[in-house]
Amino acid sequence: MSTQGSFSSAEKAAVYRAIYERRDMRHFTGGEVEAETLQRMLSAAHAAPSVGLMQPWRFIRISDSQLREALYQQVQQERLATAEALGERSNEFMQLKVEGIRDCAECLVVSLMGRRETHIFGRRTMPHMDIASTACAIQNLWLAARAEGLGMGWVSLFEPSAMRSLLAMPADTEPLAILCLGPVAEFYPSPMLEQQHWAQRHSLATVLMDNRWHDELE
Repeated sequence: MSTQGSFSSAEKAAVYRAIYERRDMRHFTGGEVEAETLQRMLSAAHAAPSVGLMQPWRFIRISDSQLREALYQQVQQERLATAEALGERSNEFMQLKVEGIRDCAECLVVSLMGRRETHIFGRRTMPHMDIASTACAIQNLWLAARAEGLGMGWVSLFEPSAMRSLLAMPADTEPLAILCLGPVAEFYPSPMLEQQHWAQRHSLATVLMDNRWHDELE
């Protein structure tokens, strides 16, 4: 039984397919993303919900090859620092491919806008809702990319202050992501970190509670 405004069975299947087949991609094949396609995906990102309709996301397209290389070097610095912080898992971590900056067709930096303190609606007790809103925009872009047959990876291995300096960003902005976007040879059949035995997805039963907090299930 369908309700008013519901999608057709084929449309619903397509939405769920994009959700379940979305992957955090690290392996790209170069190429390009057509300007019209990129615009369509960014429009989908910009259609995301945001607390108080503040629309805190800002996208910076990195088209300069030297600037892209500088981003890559920043990520490599943080990669080494992360490996050191991981202690006994350091060597295991260094075997992982954590980005595709040099290989992807498009590279985008996503940041929170400046002057966010003026937006109080929905943020008075939870100011981090600007991050949650921007994550919604990134997820929209991710799902749109998957529907277009393009891969996308979210890279968070960088020092925000160094990123601000590199991209001449105001001091009150907050860079959140480097997004690698473009054609891929194939999509991972399951999340790469599961395949590499870094971590496993929890079952729904371990994160779903009824009425009040319960001890986490094993």
